[in-house]
Amino acid sequence: MATAYKVLGQVNPSSTTLTTLYTVPSSTSSVCSTLTVCNQGVSTTFRIAVRPGGATIDPKHYVIYDNWVNAGDTIFLTIGATLATTDVVSVYSATGNMSFNLYGSEIT
Repeated sequence: MATAYKVLGQVNPSSTTLTTLYTVPSSTSSVCSTLTVCNQGVSTTFRIAVRPGGATIDPKHYVIYDNWVNAGDTIFLTIGATLATTDVVSVYSATGNMSFNLYGSEIT
């Protein structure tokens, strides 16, 4: 059983579309502990969704929807969620100046 704490995903979307931050590999589950949202531009909103692999995004998948982040701020979110094989964490920003980082462990 491998349980090293590591960066599970990093993304800096250049557009305002829902972007995959992390997909749990097959034959693995993951514990997602912390997600950082870093705003390098103007004040804006962001979204975070967690959905089963293969599922079309649905309002029920959002864990954060249009939360506000000030210009130049970083938000640290404690998640503490266990994700199953092929689950997907997706992010969205109303501007292209945000970076998202997900930290946790993969359990094989």
